[in-house]
Amino acid sequence: VGLKRVSTSPTKGSSIVAALGVAKGQVVQELGWDDDVDSGLRSAVLDVLGEDFVYEAIEAVDIVLLWWRDEDGDLGDGLVDALTDLTNRGHIWLMTPRTGRDGYVDPADLAEAALTAGLALANTASVSQEWQAHKLVRPKGGRR
Repeated sequence: VGLKRVSTSPTKGSSIVAALGVAKGQVVQELGWDDDVDSGLRSAVLDVLGEDFVYEAIEAVDIVLLWWRDEDGDLGDGLVDALTDLTNRGHIWLMTPRTGRDGYVDPADLAEAALTAGLALANTASVSQEWQAHKLVRPKGGRR
């Protein structure tokens, strides 16, 4: 599991979105939004998508953008819920506060929650001063 360092200056917004693998035409569901999320990152993702996030899916989604803080409850349950509308080949970007920030999620808790949800941690990216992103995927044997 490698840690990618991604700059968060406004001119780099599209490179952050590219690092997250978000592309025009994808269906992205956002869960866990609150007023503490990174609005610059959200705007950059929306600019690339060219349409709004899905909040209640009527179709399967390609990516779930899940904002999560330690006090949000059981992360394993949150990840299982995030799988509900995700395509078999889709993935979750779990956005958690960075080390030392309010709501920081311990890596051991993240690993346990991923295992509980039947997911594997693919990589982690530093996407802003306040947030880091963890890409969670179904194990290759589980994708059909």
